[in-house]
Amino acid sequence: MSTEQWRVRVSDGETSALLDAASGGGRIVFVCGHGAGGSMQDRSMVAATGEFVRRGLHVVRFNFLYTENRSGRPDPMPLLKDCYSAVVADVRERLKPEVLIVGGRSMGGRVASMLAADGLDCAGLLLLAYPLHPPKRLDQLRDAHLPAIRVPVLCFNGTRDEMCTRELMDRVLERVQTRWEMHWLDGADHSFHVLKRSGRIDADVLREVGDVSERWVQSLTPATRSA
Repeated sequence: MSTEQWRVRVSDGETSALLDAASGGGRIVFVCGHGAGGSMQDRSMVAATGEFVRRGLHVVRFNFLYTENRSGRPDPMPLLKDCYSAVVADVRERLKPEVLIVGGRSMGGRVASMLAADGLDCAGLLLLAYPLHPPKRLDQLRDAHLPAIRVPVLCFNGTRDEMCTRELMDRVLERVQTRWEMHWLDGADHSFHVLKRSGRIDADVLREVGDVSERWVQSLTPATRSA
């Protein structure tokens, strides 16, 4: 695995982007946004990136502008989308991916999903812990844009995730027309952490995410689709 870091121009500012490149393979690139309280360098992002890179994906992480500017408060959604879009445009020009996948953890995945609903050109949407609602606020669903998504989706949530109640997600997906694969991680919370009594450790959960993602990504590649 090799690493390359650079700067991306976003409106009237700049942010950092980081490529973790897999050895060999095609140019399948996953642009991965971080969660609201995290950054491109936080432990969960680094761990997930390593799992994807081991399976042949090139992963681009980046900081949203508020994180780059060391603010603890996320930017409004239009600015988050603007930042994500700028990174995607830069990745297209710089890396020229054969297959481009967008997504991310929690808020980062939500931003990517809104861009996909707006018609962003991508091969698929990979969501890690989609935040369907705030904790204990089941009446504040973040689902209005989901039926507009037209690209294939792979979404991971834990069965103990306080921001994604399974019954509500199942109900939401009844209105989604695209190929949406929902994968529930048994015993995992919003951070994909499992309790000791589950008989598993967090690394087991990440391997599960990697295994399922690898199969899903293969279904998006031109060679696989034409076989």
